[in-house]
Amino acid sequence: MRRRRAAVAAGFCASFLLGSVLNVLFAPGSEPPRPGQSPGPSPAPGPGRRGGRGELARQIRARYEEVQRYSRGGPGPGAGRPERRRLMDLAPGGPGLQRPRPPRARPLPDGAPGWPPAPGPGSPGPGPRLGCAALRNVSGAQYLGSGYTKAVYRVRLPGGAAVALKAVDFSGHDLGSCVREFGARRGCYRLAAHKLLKEMVLLERLRHPNVLQLYGYCYQDSEDIPDTLTTITELGAPVEMIQLLQTSWEDRFRFVLVDGELKVTDLDDARVEETPCTGNADCILEFPARNFTLPCSAQGWCEAMNEKRNLYNAYRFFFTYLLPHSAPPSLRPLLDSIVNATGELAWGVDETLAQLEKVLHLYRSGQYLQNSTAGSQAEYQRLPDSTIPQEDYRCWPSYHHGGCLLSVFNLAEAVDICENHAQCQAFVVTNQTTWTGRQLVFFKTGWSHVVPDPSKTTYVRASG
Repeated sequence: MRRRRAAVAAGFCASFLLGSVLNVLFAPGSEPPRPGQSPGPSPAPGPGRRGGRGELARQIRARYEEVQRYSRGGPGPGAGRPERRRLMDLAPGGPGLQRPRPPRARPLPDGAPGWPPAPGPGSPGPGPRLGCAALRNVSGAQYLGSGYTKAVYRVRLPGGAAVALKAVDFSGHDLGSCVREFGARRGCYRLAAHKLLKEMVLLERLRHPNVLQLYGYCYQDSEDIPDTLTTITELGAPVEMIQLLQTSWEDRFRFVLVDGELKVTDLDDARVEETPCTGNADCILEFPARNFTLPCSAQGWCEAMNEKRNLYNAYRFFFTYLLPHSAPPSLRPLLDSIVNATGELAWGVDETLAQLEKVLHLYRSGQYLQNSTAGSQAEYQRLPDSTIPQEDYRCWPSYHHGGCLLSVFNLAEAVDICENHAQCQAFVVTNQTTWTGRQLVFFKTGWSHVVPDPSKTTYVRASG
């Protein structure tokens, strides 16, 4: 069960990533803050709609305590006895952070915790490797986008590596709405920055190939706010639905992107606690097209609300478009049942995973080919240790943009594909395989120029 839940967490991270991309690319009215440009004076302090600065202090403390809970959340990668590791070492000259000066006390709303926050006990894993010193001579700074809270930049480090920098967006909705309500720019920054700090803690704890890698962080003064936080992370490319639709069904089933894995990039709004409730009316999942009402447990929590939300997001963002599209015809009924069941939230993650694993087994074992590759009347001559360097044609979807390169389970499937392509007169079996172990095959319009190649085998249509 633990293995299955871990696998599902990796598989369904796609829905988190797409949400992150949509936030970054389509946030209305967000522009990059320019270095040295002041965003303007803060509004005068006022009582606000919900209790003024006392309410702001309460919100800061709530976010601070949330970060502390995640920091103390039990053993994770790299944690262990007897050493108690810390995610953040804020001492001057401490590992992973080079501060130009000791932290200074800053005025805060009454009751709010200090900033920068003290290191939390028991945070797992080694400290981040990069700090402020790594950012002193960066080049090629490029604004990538903004979401509700953060702005993201691409920079190149002195050694040549490209990384992403995340910081609170001074022109963003989160900081702006707080300043309009409470009139306390520094306190509002700290409120927003605790979301960035929370993401930093989670990235350090949730080490996984499908989770963005945290490289480091830096505290430094910025504009009129002291001790602003910047995190340094792995740089990714936005997932594009058009790009995914143009890849092979096999790769879309894995959700693999070109040159890397699909990764969760945005964790500042992630949560592990279920929603508290007093009745079913408190457990409504709202989506643009429809809503769902989940049961409220006797313990006062909405049952499986996080799981169902993630599952439905996976359905509406990925399953609907990517699973059935150009899939092998014999697998379509099973894929349609997966799409329909997740769209109705009829299954949980365990059943969904079991059905996806069934599809993978049928595809990897070749059982999906039964009754679909009847014996062909055509005959092909085998030419070992040879290839056809030209005479390509395009097909879709293909692993090669300039030709027709497809994966096959066996020779019979390659013959069947060639027989169903009007242009195909020959095919070349390579020694390359896909992630499922299927052979990659080039399909050709002819064989007028065959050359030696010990890593390939050519099959040409027999004359007559």
